[in-house]
Amino acid sequence: MGDPFGGRLRAAMDQRGPLCVGIDPHPSLLAQWGLTDNAAGLERLALTCVEALADRVAVLKPQSAFFERHGAAGIGVLERTVAEARSRGCLVLLDAKRGDIGSTMQAYADAYLDPSSPLAVDAVTVSPFLGFGSLQPMLDKAHGSDAGVFVLALTSNPEGRSVQAARSAAATVAGDILQAVRAANADREPMGSVGAVVAANLREVLEDLDINGPLLAPGFGAQGGTADDLRRNFAKVLGNVVPSSSREVLAAGPDAHRLRAAAGRATEAVVAALR
Repeated sequence: MGDPFGGRLRAAMDQRGPLCVGIDPHPSLLAQWGLTDNAAGLERLALTCVEALADRVAVLKPQSAFFERHGAAGIGVLERTVAEARSRGCLVLLDAKRGDIGSTMQAYADAYLDPSSPLAVDAVTVSPFLGFGSLQPMLDKAHGSDAGVFVLALTSNPEGRSVQAARSAAATVAGDILQAVRAANADREPMGSVGAVVAANLREVLEDLDINGPLLAPGFGAQGGTADDLRRNFAKVLGNVVPSSSREVLAAGPDAHRLRAAAGRATEAVVAALR
């Protein structure tokens, strides 16, 4: 790769805009596209998204679970999707939300961030709720491979607040996670390669989001996140926000021209919101 993920992401955002498009081939979307709910339909949808979008959005984000549900054939489709997107110059963030300890976390790191792996991506989402220290094998692998990691901090699901908003004497759980991410990104230029997931549809964010790294913001659009939410919650760090949209863009398929047009509209919307 050569350049750290944070620098490559900054360059892609400056060139293409900050939009991340999720590839979430759930059964209802396959049906909406007129495709069968099997590996063949999965491949048609995923590779159509790559063909339409890989040369014009900053990040493509396949959701691993929707490929895994088709077994070995689905994982094969995921491998081809990742490889094709990266060959076309798009950054690929695998939404896997892995969280474990020791050798198991090391195995996840090897699977997703080792350049020799058939599933090697530019970045992966991880869960810190076994303790931030449990992520160290993934962070070390990311550093050694010039890859990225996005750590769950403030998620879009309402039940997440019962854990993430819980307080110690000094901060919320989410605040402690963000502080650990900030420390991992210290002195990195133009920004660090360890990001945080902070939902776009939150009504209030009290934690400090200045982590010197990217902030993946799912929940923009179909999940209720608005331009006003982005401006309010990310006011001090708008330049590092990567809004993520899936349903609003993918609903335009299966026609590739309509997918491109939908992604263009979404990009214009997030650029205007973050300006």
